[in-house]
Amino acid sequence: MGQCGITSSKTVLVFLNLIFWGAAGILCYVGAYVFITYDDYDHFFEDVYTLFPAVVIIAVGALLFIIGLIGCCATIRESRCGLATFVFILLLVFVTEVVVVVLGYVYRAKVENEVDRSIQKVYKTYNGTNPDAASRAIDYVQRQLHCCGIHNYSDWENTDWFKETKNQSVPLSCCKETAKSCNGSLANPSDLYAEGCEALVVKKLQEILMHVIWAALAFAAIQLLGMLCACIVLCRRSRDPAYELLITGGTYA
Repeated sequence: MGQCGITSSKTVLVFLNLIFWGAAGILCYVGAYVFITYDDYDHFFEDVYTLFPAVVIIAVGALLFIIGLIGCCATIRESRCGLATFVFILLLVFVTEVVVVVLGYVYRAKVENEVDRSIQKVYKTYNGTNPDAASRAIDYVQRQLHCCGIHNYSDWENTDWFKETKNQSVPLSCCKETAKSCNGSLANPSDLYAEGCEALVVKKLQEILMHVIWAALAFAAIQLLGMLCACIVLCRRSRDPAYELLITGGTYA
């Protein structure tokens, strides 16, 4: 019965190691996705430490490749030292992912205040005639999120760019995709996106962080199962005399 339990735990453990390799790729993808998406919105969020959970999750993904290799070798060779090392590393990664989840929630709560503080500055620096990085970021966000202004399109009236152009129009990025003849004129508000960008940017950044949080939670649960199976193999291997004799090639007297 003990031997059957060990065999089952070993089978599950080998399978989990294969999952770890797949998980490593997924975690690296999630981390890269956060970096790429954040680059489009970095002007609206000045706290670079928001990327820390993404950095950690990429590091965890890279470490999972090594963990999977150690776990497979230790399980197949039934190495007590290897399995103990495997459990220890898994425990460290598990704790790290718990930290990622906590940091993800902390920064997710800070997003709204950060965006509210920085978005005013970004809109004030907009220069449609000679677009800089901030101007391109505003046009990109307005087109991608289908929004206009901070709270609505009327916010553009308070910007230096609007006052300098004196043509009573907003950037063309405010025009709805369905409005083919839109020139940004405030005389035709039905051609413009009605919703402001601040709320949508906050929502987008929070969604990005939620990807990190859910990925960390999912693979933390898998690692917990991996540690459990490894501990079962270690404990039964040390307590079952029949299993010890089978491994060492001994026989009963």
